[in-house]
Amino acid sequence: MMTIFIQALDFNLWDIIIDDPKLPHFISQEGIKTLKPRSSYSDDDRKKVQLNAKAKHVIICALNSNEFNRVLSCATAKEMWDRLEVTYEGTNQVKDTKINMLVRDI
Repeated sequence: MMTIFIQALDFNLWDIIIDDPKLPHFISQEGIKTLKPRSSYSDDDRKKVQLNAKAKHVIICALNSNEFNRVLSCATAKEMWDRLEVTYEGTNQVKDTKINMLVRDI
């Protein structure tokens, strides 16, 4: 249901959640990846950061305080979505375990 809601608001938000915005960064000569300072953002960087912020806002508005605490540390909307997805749908291993338990109970 949330998927449809986000897509209806702005399909670009859904793209950010699925594709991960790759927040603006630079790589030092030592190979260390660091976020760019806002003062050096290009127009494209600003658009990505803004869409990520909008997507995070939409997700946060749909959460209760416990769910909010789970995603508070996430930098991107994709990280938030992935964390919530694992929480509510479980990993494949969790799903397999649940199915095995149900089959055994029959």
